[in-house]
Amino acid sequence: MKTAYLLVKIFSATLIALQISACATQRRTYSQTTPKQKGGQKPYTVAGKRYEPLSSHAGFVEDGIASSYGSDFHGRKTSSGEIFDMNAMTAAHKTLPLGVYVKVRHKRSGREIIVRINDRGPFVRDRIIDLSEGAARKLDMIQEGLAMVNVTALGYKVELKTKEVEYRPPISYDNGHFALQVASLKSRPNAYRFADELRKKYGNADVQEATVNGNTFYRVRFGQYSSLRSAQSAQKSFEHNGFPGNFVVAVD
Repeated sequence: MKTAYLLVKIFSATLIALQISACATQRRTYSQTTPKQKGGQKPYTVAGKRYEPLSSHAGFVEDGIASSYGSDFHGRKTSSGEIFDMNAMTAAHKTLPLGVYVKVRHKRSGREIIVRINDRGPFVRDRIIDLSEGAARKLDMIQEGLAMVNVTALGYKVELKTKEVEYRPPISYDNGHFALQVASLKSRPNAYRFADELRKKYGNADVQEATVNGNTFYRVRFGQYSSLRSAQSAQKSFEHNGFPGNFVVAVD
């Protein structure tokens, strides 16, 4: 038990160091999975910050940091299966349903844009959305790199016969499949060893490979949650029990 506990503490410390390193870059990576449309979220609190849904429960709003990505990933496949176009009005989000449109407002300037979620990320705890370079340019945040934004879910885009556009929310913003990401390691053996320890203790864990600036990282995730609320509740519990910096991700 002491060995397993020490291993968890070591990897938790490694996670913190890697997340600090990740904050220094505005790059992100893509998973190769094919998406299914699913949940969003209900009210929750992370690091003392309260995130509230819209009063209509048609979506949700959240405040946080936006980052951007561009030429390094232009032409690569996204989680939705689409080819990434750095000039398109798209974005990545950790848990929102793929295909949902969101309104992003730059909190300092008040400028607003609408983008479609077609990928997963950003895989940094404190960032809430990763905008394509084209979207970031329209939001006027290219120079600053990172920006405090407000994200409001709109729903799936529907073009009416009148040529007008409306947005229809998913049936539920809570249902889906979610896990907790607890580490991103450079060592493949260490990542799989850590996943094995988590699997023995919690019954489920896996490793996802990702490439960041030409380097391969192994993302360790565990847990199986059928609702975002339950995943977020677990995230807060594990935050205080050996896994600082863990965050919820959708499993597509």
